[in-house]
Amino acid sequence: METKQLGKTSVFVSAIGLGGMPMSIYNRPPESKSISVIHQALDLGVTFIDTADSYCKDESDKHHNERLIHQALATYKGDVSHVVVATKGGLMRPDGNWTRNGNPEHLRQTIRVSFEALGGNKPIDVWQYHSPDPNYTIEESLAPVKEAVEAGLIRFVGVSNFSVEQIQRARDVVDIVSVQNQYSPWQRQPETDGVLKYCEQEGLTFLPWSPFGGSRRHHSLQDIPAIATLAKEKGVSVYNIVLAWLRSKSPAILPIPGASQISSIEDSVRAINVKLSQEEVQKIDRATLTS
Repeated sequence: METKQLGKTSVFVSAIGLGGMPMSIYNRPPESKSISVIHQALDLGVTFIDTADSYCKDESDKHHNERLIHQALATYKGDVSHVVVATKGGLMRPDGNWTRNGNPEHLRQTIRVSFEALGGNKPIDVWQYHSPDPNYTIEESLAPVKEAVEAGLIRFVGVSNFSVEQIQRARDVVDIVSVQNQYSPWQRQPETDGVLKYCEQEGLTFLPWSPFGGSRRHHSLQDIPAIATLAKEKGVSVYNIVLAWLRSKSPAILPIPGASQISSIEDSVRAINVKLSQEEVQKIDRATLTS
């Protein structure tokens, strides 16, 4: 598996990660199946797994995905010492909805619970502030995160759904290694809002969430002729083409496609070997500007 440096740290992880969300929200598979998916990802060389305290059905189910990932790692027969788990905090799931909560006391508490859910025997590899809450300043919300780093609960810190100005403010509080914003053929804002360029310039890892457009749109990739044609020509899936397209956009990008089936993570990993020419990338660019 090709590897990529995590930010400017000394840590290297797989160039394609695994997103855990589909294993813990609605229509989630049986626990044993999810663990098999994670084990297969590890067998294939995946060493970066993305999760969140809010990857669950509702508030009564909070931290489900973190506990699931910990169980999978604890029961894996191989070496997991090099596996990096990146979690997030700052979103709530009342009645299955998504709401922001940047209250410093809440973040202080959820960091502690995430630490325990992920095993409680070493710092959280990467903790990311899930989405800025307008009711609190970034400085207020990240103060307990800095405390947690100093207390040995968190190793590295990232942010999610942040603008360049917000990333800069976050970095004034605590070191940041990664930025996780939405990026897909339908959502190309990182190319124009300066975030992707900033990550490149500052040596931050960019984690594109929902790279296939989410549960509602991923089947529509087949309807974008430029993507479908390239997939047919190269004998790969449309998902492979999208992951290769994202990876071609910037050396900062580390895709984290979700999976709840073994076949899905096997397919995603195959994208490592898919190369697109500049002309092919531009074809997709032109096609998705109007999609």
